[in-house]
Amino acid sequence: SVQYVCELKIDGLAMSLRYEGGRLVQAATRGDGRVGEDVTANVATIATVPAVLVGAPPVLEVRGEVFMPIASFERLRASKEAENAVKVAAGRKPDPVPVNPRNAGAGSLRQKDPSVTAQRELSFWAYQLGEVVGGPEFTHHHETLEFLSSLGFPVNPEIRTVGDLGGVHEFCRHWHEHRHDLPYEIDGTVVKVDDLGQREQLGFTARAPRWAIAFKFPPEERTTILRDIQVSVGRTGRTTPFAVLEPVLVGGVTVGMATLHNEDDVARKDVRPGDTVTVRRAGDVIPEVVGPIVSRRAKGLRRWRFPTACPECGAALIRVEGEANRYCVNSDCPAQRVQRLVHWASRGALDIDPAGQSAKLLGRLAKLLGDHLLGHFGGIFQNAVKRILGEK
Repeated sequence: SVQYVCELKIDGLAMSLRYEGGRLVQAATRGDGRVGEDVTANVATIATVPAVLVGAPPVLEVRGEVFMPIASFERLRASKEAENAVKVAAGRKPDPVPVNPRNAGAGSLRQKDPSVTAQRELSFWAYQLGEVVGGPEFTHHHETLEFLSSLGFPVNPEIRTVGDLGGVHEFCRHWHEHRHDLPYEIDGTVVKVDDLGQREQLGFTARAPRWAIAFKFPPEERTTILRDIQVSVGRTGRTTPFAVLEPVLVGGVTVGMATLHNEDDVARKDVRPGDTVTVRRAGDVIPEVVGPIVSRRAKGLRRWRFPTACPECGAALIRVEGEANRYCVNSDCPAQRVQRLVHWASRGALDIDPAGQSAKLLGRLAKLLGDHLLGHFGGIFQNAVKRILGEK
């Protein structure tokens, strides 16, 4: 038989805490899975994270989630809005106001001044052991949670151990309906096999464990007006249609543009400029247009047609048989050149971290490089990068 441990999927920032000799020595974010950020000084200000453990193993790694409770978020938002009112009255530019607890929590954790983080009232739930040296042996996951609780770590009180998939389904259904009853944000549930021996037998795929799965809640949907459909051009010349929307708040984020994927997707959904459309954030991340509300469509709205000429350089757009996308045939297209530069500076290529991919920097760099972007990279790239990073 298989037992399952059902947990809430906290909408926060994954964190790994390392203790040596019972003292917190390092706190790091998950980052890209291999390299994270060292945020030890900031995490040390979180009241629910123990600084010293009694009876802990010589080395203990604890994994969990840092989050901002909803009440703390509302206080922070009200404080920011009050500060902005004073700035606007004095003729100064207002600061951005956090839009949801997750972003506010992540931003608070990355503050350069730990005293600012301390004021943000962050909290922490522990949910798993990492590396343990000299600690007790466990046979089940629920025992590790009890051990963490005994050491003084906060463990979510809604975690349940169930004996069959019926119990799993009921847990997921319950929290889908009651997610907003909690004083913190969740975006799903996580189901894990309880027996650690069975976990070892199940093993891992290349990307994830076979003994755990997340049930993500369906994305939140909103309606708004589709102002226009425009086309962007990528570094290979591939063109992608996107929706220009009347800004709308979706899942705590203001959405003004959304993907439409390709020409066939627009035709299948039959969205037309002027339509009232349904918008959601796929995976709670990427904004997309679900489709039009046909009953609200004004008479006379015409179907949108994919352009036959590149919106950036005017060259022909072609679609090869069997392909879903149209391509700009001009390799010297300005949009392609800028996107090549974005790719060149990105994490997967030269990983120019100080430069990033800001539009301002890319525009300046593209101007410096001029027509040489497609060739002679050596001295031109070096001089341009030195000039811009030197100025920065």
